[in-house]
Amino acid sequence: MLRVVNLGAEVEGNPILNHVNLYIKEGQTYVLFGPNGNGKTSLLMTLIGNPAFKVTYGKIFFKNQEINNLTTDQRVKMGMGISFQTPPRVGGLKLIDTLINCAKQSGTDQNKIYEYAQMLNMEKFLNRSLNVGFSGGEVKRSEILQLLTLNPDLVLFDEPDSGVDLENIALIGNAMSELLDRKKKVGERKKSGLIITHQGHILDYVDADYGVILYKGMVACMGDPYAMLEEISKKGYEGCVEKCLKGFQNSIKI
Repeated sequence: MLRVVNLGAEVEGNPILNHVNLYIKEGQTYVLFGPNGNGKTSLLMTLIGNPAFKVTYGKIFFKNQEINNLTTDQRVKMGMGISFQTPPRVGGLKLIDTLINCAKQSGTDQNKIYEYAQMLNMEKFLNRSLNVGFSGGEVKRSEILQLLTLNPDLVLFDEPDSGVDLENIALIGNAMSELLDRKKKVGERKKSGLIITHQGHILDYVDADYGVILYKGMVACMGDPYAMLEEISKKGYEGCVEKCLKGFQNSIKI
């Protein structure tokens, strides 16, 4: 589904990603951990093709096609979707109109819009301007609602659980699990995901296959996401990365 090979990227001439390698198979969900300012959001912005994030070396493959030179809308049409950490508020554009456009793009039955809106308790927001006057949790639910309607094959989530109360996390998490095919058997899952989280609350609702730590712009560690989260809570990111590297070195000696 996604293959990132030796990727470097910069913003306004400042390097932000260094030799990043990542491989996500169809049906897999990865969790991306890391301290603030170490490149997590930058990686997602680079993957989705935000023009402010320039690839300086390396390649990105999506569905076995190199997409370095594709625009954001071209990547979305191929089946890539993203929920932003701080989504825009757009006055005069109704949420329902955005959802209808998403449904047309994906071929989703427009009747599903109301089913998804009910799932996320968003029915009363459909005729309001996109995200205008929404609370933090409502904005996050709006993002997931749009993604459900767009129905992408690879979904990038930038901190879906940040600034969200427990009730909203449950709604968002269950919808994400539905979107990512996590309620299906392993061999039946077709959707893939990459989720940025700090606290890990979303993992109570969305099970993940692997965890990745992005540290100083590089992939420093990969393993069981729940064990990683526990280690991070005890020793911080630096301690977790150090333990991971020691384990790798010991495995080489064996």
